[in-house]
Amino acid sequence: MVDIKQIRENPQLFKDGARAKKFDVNIDDLLAIDSTLLNVKKKLQDLTTEKNRLGKEIPRLAETEKQKALKILGELKTLEAELNDKIKELQPQFDALMLEVPQPPSPEVPFGEDDTQNVELRRWGAIRQFDFEYKDHIQLGTALNLIDVERGVKLAGTRNYFLKGDGALLHRAVLQFALDFMIQKGYTPMVVPLLMRDEAMRGTGYYPGAEEQTYRMERDELNLVGTAEVPLTAYHSGELLTEEMLPAKFVAMSSCFRREAGAAGKDTYGLYRIHQFDKVEQVIIGENDEAKSIAYHQEILANSEAVMQALNLPYRVVNVCTGDLGRGQVQKFDVETWMPSRKGFGETHSASRFYEFQARRMNLRYKTAGRQNLFCHTLNNTVIASPRVLIPILELYQNADGSVTIPQALRPYMNNREKIEAQ
Repeated sequence: MVDIKQIRENPQLFKDGARAKKFDVNIDDLLAIDSTLLNVKKKLQDLTTEKNRLGKEIPRLAETEKQKALKILGELKTLEAELNDKIKELQPQFDALMLEVPQPPSPEVPFGEDDTQNVELRRWGAIRQFDFEYKDHIQLGTALNLIDVERGVKLAGTRNYFLKGDGALLHRAVLQFALDFMIQKGYTPMVVPLLMRDEAMRGTGYYPGAEEQTYRMERDELNLVGTAEVPLTAYHSGELLTEEMLPAKFVAMSSCFRREAGAAGKDTYGLYRIHQFDKVEQVIIGENDEAKSIAYHQEILANSEAVMQALNLPYRVVNVCTGDLGRGQVQKFDVETWMPSRKGFGETHSASRFYEFQARRMNLRYKTAGRQNLFCHTLNNTVIASPRVLIPILELYQNADGSVTIPQALRPYMNNREKIEAQ
């Protein structure tokens, strides 16, 4: 959530930001309701002051004057009820509109309509040139008995799968490697709940907007998370932290669930776009300092790049354009990894900076050394997500004989084996 004071001071900034991000929100309507609400609350405050004055004065009045004062007091109470009713009518409208207002993008964010207009910043690693006819990850996974999509679909519907044998071990290895890497970086490991109340989804900015992408447990009023970002970021929601507690750096390995609503016919083949996967997620809750947030943003991006470099997977980093940003993100960098079967780079990581947006929604604050209460800044990024990352691992590490070489960094997690071979 943004600061209404900033909207009042510069409404055009928020109109332009909403337009650039392609969010339909009426800033003029919001400001009109805000103005009326402020006026009603001011009247209510003045009325309360007058009621208190009369209440103290009445016992000292003569009987005739007392009756007049009591009549006036009764009229004030009637007006008070009317003003409270007006607030009850306007406040939900104001709150709903505030949840819709997107945070304006950073000036460094390129203007664009969608992900095709994201701007490449850099590349790392050499793209492998094959001297044999290579297989895609499903062909390799089937031949090596690592992946079974057919039975996953039979039991759970489209976009589901089984990982088997060495496929399951490779999946576990890449996740554990990433988790261990982040722990060595000083991030606190967390095991998180996967069912979240609506408050946590709203607090992190997923509601309103992502309801159709979320598996919702209406009977229990809970939601299956699409990322550990939600429980990690909301962990201190509603709390007043001390400045010494910041920055709080968390990492969690969890299952993630996404409905992929509206993705019919898109990336239906293989393990790229699926309903259930596992992810190691990093979250920073930091000080209310834009320069520090920018530095933290570079830190979490560097963590993910270091993991990809350790796996020797070629990738590129893109500065995500305005039309591809979420409601709360002030800036986002994606890491896209080379996938031979896609004949291009596929997104594997997203590093996002939010400033106060999530913290305001969650009432997540800290007390400075000067005794000032400020909203925290929040950031998050994928460390690794599997089985999507198995696509480039299997495809880029395959051999002409159909085997797959295990990346050096993962061998300690695979009993020091060098290859996955047909049994």
